[in-house]
Amino acid sequence: MSCASSTVRSRATRFAHEPSARSVRSLTVNPPSASASSTHDRPGWSRQLTGLWTAVTDICTRYANRSPKTARIVLGVGGAALFCVLATQNSGGYRYGVQDQAFYIPAIARHLDPTLYPHDEALLDAHGQLIAFDEATAQLLTATGWSLPLVFFGAQLVTLVLLFAGVAGLGRTLYRSWWTVAGLAFALTIRHNVSDTGVNTLEGYFHPRMLAFALGAVALALFVRHRPWPALAVAAAAGPLHPTMGVWFVVWVGVAVIVAHPGTRRVLGGIAVAAAAVAVVFVFAGPLRDQLVLMDASWTGALFFRDYLFPTDWPWATWTANLGYGVAIGAMYWYRRSTVGVSSRETGLVAGCGVLLLIFLVSVPLSAAGVALVVQLQVARIFWMLDFFFTVYFVWLLIERPVRGRSTSASLRVRYAGLALFVVGALVRGGYVMGVEFPDRALFEPRFASGDWREVMAWSARTPAGTNLLLHPGHAGRYGSSARAAAKRDVYLEDKDGALAIYSRSVASRVSDRRRDLGDFATLNASRARALARQYDLQYLITILDIDLPVAHRSGPFTVYDLDGL
Repeated sequence: MSCASSTVRSRATRFAHEPSARSVRSLTVNPPSASASSTHDRPGWSRQLTGLWTAVTDICTRYANRSPKTARIVLGVGGAALFCVLATQNSGGYRYGVQDQAFYIPAIARHLDPTLYPHDEALLDAHGQLIAFDEATAQLLTATGWSLPLVFFGAQLVTLVLLFAGVAGLGRTLYRSWWTVAGLAFALTIRHNVSDTGVNTLEGYFHPRMLAFALGAVALALFVRHRPWPALAVAAAAGPLHPTMGVWFVVWVGVAVIVAHPGTRRVLGGIAVAAAAVAVVFVFAGPLRDQLVLMDASWTGALFFRDYLFPTDWPWATWTANLGYGVAIGAMYWYRRSTVGVSSRETGLVAGCGVLLLIFLVSVPLSAAGVALVVQLQVARIFWMLDFFFTVYFVWLLIERPVRGRSTSASLRVRYAGLALFVVGALVRGGYVMGVEFPDRALFEPRFASGDWREVMAWSARTPAGTNLLLHPGHAGRYGSSARAAAKRDVYLEDKDGALAIYSRSVASRVSDRRRDLGDFATLNASRARALARQYDLQYLITILDIDLPVAHRSGPFTVYDLDGL
């Protein structure tokens, strides 16, 4: 059976088991019933979810009877809303000012007010010099007058909607049934960590890396739907948002276009040569020239997370899992080709996966040698893309793969069972995360979480600009937000500073020196706090420890000690 004829037959049977327009119109979804009192007793995230579910299903039942086209649009909007909710649930709810926002928020705030962070200027510049997102966001806030929490919350919703759109477009082309597309969408709401790469497949806060990945998913969908040039343009647009994410999508889509569209090779070859020339200028004479050096032991020792930067430190299980993506994708591609047939565009995407894997293997000895630029590119994150494409194939294998001798009714039963597996998985895991791991969290919390910590941060924000604070380096994870982000004040040391040390030897030296001078924060006493205050120009110590120092402010378990003038 030839590839072309198989593809034709595959397309001819695309709608064989689709839900008909009548079945679409007759869909009804009943939210879980509950009395007013039992609903009131539920945690905040549960009430929000029930209310959203009720609103979405009400809209679907109100408009789905008008026409098949309207029904598809309404169900698409409802599907996007459900995807956003389940993805947020599985991420532990949406929060503001957490994780990597510990340096994104201060960087944006500094563009808005240059008097902020005089002590942390070098630290923030180390990351900001390589990304245009901070300055662009500051310009947006200035032009519109919008608040940053509002912009980040909106950007998170846009990210999830774009990811859903990319998933739906990609799945609709590679699959025969909308049921399989639904299975893929549910599967991708199940958040997980990609082994030793420093990324999660979803985040419970806005991150430009996630927006870049969502744009990459849209680019893949455009490509498989016969739009190679718009696909390349969208992949390139991800670069300014997050360069180390966007560049890999450009490579992936670029290779796929070259394989699937031979007529574009001359043009793409010229573009590749021009891009290589620009890269050479950037590396040898531009802003990256200082990164073409070797990291010494003092530099690498300051890195807070080392495993995803140096694959040679990976355990054998990580190597097996990550390289296994490539093997599994290749095997499932061969199986699809021999059963339902594949298009040249699908072949291009698989070839792109192979090129990404090859680039990673080439980078391993360079990162092991400590070449700073290679380490900073974080090439291991290509396994996030392989994880994504593996999921695309795995869902097809579980729900839609052809089996000889299977009747239509048996095929439908298998399809529904496979879909149910992903639906139940997404719902159960999301319920466990929000109901057991984080029972007190709201599903959506677009501002800093309220409480004693927020009150202390509000007090700190009223101190003069340039005030330098001493806190536990892990305070953001312990109490809910970074002091740099929440109070907009300089901070002696945060755990996330180690992540920024990757971009600068001087920042790495700063982090190492401050860790050494601080020692164990749990054993901090008045004399050590005074010595640190004199050495690093610190004004206040914020802690839950009892220390013999003048008290400036108290809120709940938190005490602000005055270090100024000691």
